[in-house]
Amino acid sequence: MDPAVLKALNAARAERRAAALVTDLGDGRDRVVGEDDTIPGELGAAIAEAFRSGRAAPVSVSGRDFFVNVHLPPVRMVIIGAVHISQALAPMASAAGFHPEIIDPRTAFATPERFAGIDLAADWPEPVLAARPLDRWCALVALTHDPKIDDHPIRAALEAGCFYVGALGSRKTHGRRIERLADAGVDPVALSRIRGPIGLPIGASTPVEIAVSILAEIIGERRQSRAEAP
Repeated sequence: MDPAVLKALNAARAERRAAALVTDLGDGRDRVVGEDDTIPGELGAAIAEAFRSGRAAPVSVSGRDFFVNVHLPPVRMVIIGAVHISQALAPMASAAGFHPEIIDPRTAFATPERFAGIDLAADWPEPVLAARPLDRWCALVALTHDPKIDDHPIRAALEAGCFYVGALGSRKTHGRRIERLADAGVDPVALSRIRGPIGLPIGASTPVEIAVSILAEIIGERRQSRAEAP
């Protein structure tokens, strides 16, 4: 591989940017294409589909053969609140290919015994997210019902462009949340991105059912948003 190509891939990986290695099978030449790069025609459509699906694939365009190999950042699911729903959601998220991280300053809830094998921070979201900033490859799930814990990460997720931002609570609770964040200066368009009440409307009532509805909504948002990306 050309050292310049390898350097570009490593830079994308370090910066948590999606990149595709496009190889011309006729002459063996490689080039790196970023997710936001504009590639016209059938090849561009094939590269966009590879970014959406996350799968490598051969492509034939106008008698030329290419191979598209995508390199996507690991998708983080940052869960605010070490609650019963989180206990069900975290292992399911891991099985679905996400990297779950749980943040909760309440040390009575945020214990290794309750979340064995899960990335757990028994601290306030502010310092944790300062050390591990959110980005567009993150889903933010706020579950504590406590504005002192939930509001900051919700704002941070909107500012970072996280592909999913959801918060637990009734419509009334969510309405008060929107009012607080609006009073704090959050843009109304950004506020409209918050999924609240969180999860698909499947009539979920138990923590496990709610976790299923949340995970399904996140997967749908991830796939749909990437399919609609220009």
